[in-house]
Amino acid sequence: LTALGVPVSPGLSPVSPIHVYTQREVYGTVGSSVTLSCSFWSSEWISEDISITWHFQAEGSRDSISIFHYAKGQPYIDDVGTFKERMEWAGNPRRRDGSIVIHGLEPSDNGTFTCDVKNPP
Repeated sequence: LTALGVPVSPGLSPVSPIHVYTQREVYGTVGSSVTLSCSFWSSEWISEDISITWHFQAEGSRDSISIFHYAKGQPYIDDVGTFKERMEWAGNPRRRDGSIVIHGLEPSDNGTFTCDVKNPP
């Protein structure tokens, strides 16, 4: 499993970037659980409208799918793909944490996970 952080800047001027940090590589064994860590930092206060999205791109695939959203203070596990029954929200935006847990790892989980954080405005 590979986890990548993607720095995201809000679209309004003046722009203040959010710095997103993840582990470069995460290893797990089939059947176990793994935490995909996503921490972030911004010089701005953390808005009530903060959103966190996790995407997954399977190894060898060109397409990525959205697997998790945090928005309006609530976690939402996307109802697509093989992760929907195996994911758990482990983050806390007030602590600048957008981590998730994937349970019951399968060989097909190998790929790239991307954490995307937006802190409007």
